[in-house]
Amino acid sequence: MTTTGRISQSAFDGSRLRVILLLDLYEGAQQQFLDAYEHMRNQVASVPGHLSDQLCQSIENPSQWLITSEWESAPPFLAWVNSEEHVETVRPMHDCVRDTRSMRYSILRETSPAQPHTSESAKASRQVEARVGDGVARHALTFTVKPGSESKVAEILAGYRSPQAQVDDTTRLRRTSLFMHGNRVVRAVEVEGDLLAALRHVARQPEVRAVEEAINPYLEQERDLTDDGSARVFFTRAALPAVHHVVAGRPEPADLRRHALYYPAKRGCGMELARLLAHQDEAAADDPKSPVYGSTVFQRDDTVVRLVDMVGELDADPVASLGLKGPKKAAELERLLDGAAIGVEGSLETERNINRLLSHADMMPITDRSSAGS
Repeated sequence: MTTTGRISQSAFDGSRLRVILLLDLYEGAQQQFLDAYEHMRNQVASVPGHLSDQLCQSIENPSQWLITSEWESAPPFLAWVNSEEHVETVRPMHDCVRDTRSMRYSILRETSPAQPHTSESAKASRQVEARVGDGVARHALTFTVKPGSESKVAEILAGYRSPQAQVDDTTRLRRTSLFMHGNRVVRAVEVEGDLLAALRHVARQPEVRAVEEAINPYLEQERDLTDDGSARVFFTRAALPAVHHVVAGRPEPADLRRHALYYPAKRGCGMELARLLAHQDEAAADDPKSPVYGSTVFQRDDTVVRLVDMVGELDADPVASLGLKGPKKAAELERLLDGAAIGVEGSLETERNINRLLSHADMMPITDRSSAGS
């Protein structure tokens, strides 16, 4: 695909967030669901950044329900929805719900009859300009395997047959990139169309299920894929959402290479570290001399992974590769990064430690497969 304009998708624009959750309930489960919702509502009301929520029932099909919530911005919502507290809070709902679909939107414009002239503070909390996308949804999963099993797991993951790319008339798998860092596995997918439909399609494919079963004995977190509850909790905890994506507006170079870098954050600093990298990659996209052509930043709790499409090798420009261009950026990363966890301690102002960090953060590629026509 040739990009003709700058692409930018971000959770860091500062605008208020509208979250929409569509639910299809089992017949007869309405009261159980209402009780579970009351429990969840009381819990989420005290979460920082939460503004309001509504529960709605379809007037056409009583088994279809809608929960909407509003948040000050995307980061506090993502911190909540990816937390262990959230996993436990929504657990009572699982027995009531046949199917769910979650959507998240930045508030771009709004009309209020009571306030025809929007205040400056309200304007400041809205996304000012519409972003330009590329019709692709991005998501990743991450999990750890038992130490000592890394080579076996890599062999299994590298050997699977790719599932059929076309999911339905509007959805297709575009690219799957899989990397490892020590005993941590990261699988990133790009999907044109409906991300949830694509993930479900992949999960049903025999070749994929065979691989998942083959790595089960090596996982640090046990799971039973034949048990819906066990599988749901595993994949909820493994979710590594894309919080930022940017592609430069210049023509796509022919010799792009995809790399993945792992940035373990200090406790509680994951979102701030992801924001730093996002801002750096925005600047790189506007710099015609930067070797970084595009990037996606994934973050959950204190795990941050940056997928980078760039010209040339990483070590040709370590500072650009790590996202450290500009004054004080190395010091900012040093403040947020758990250097001990990645084996790089000391100042990141030195060339030696910059090179060591690049070497230690670089993830081992296992597979990188694009579907025909991408």
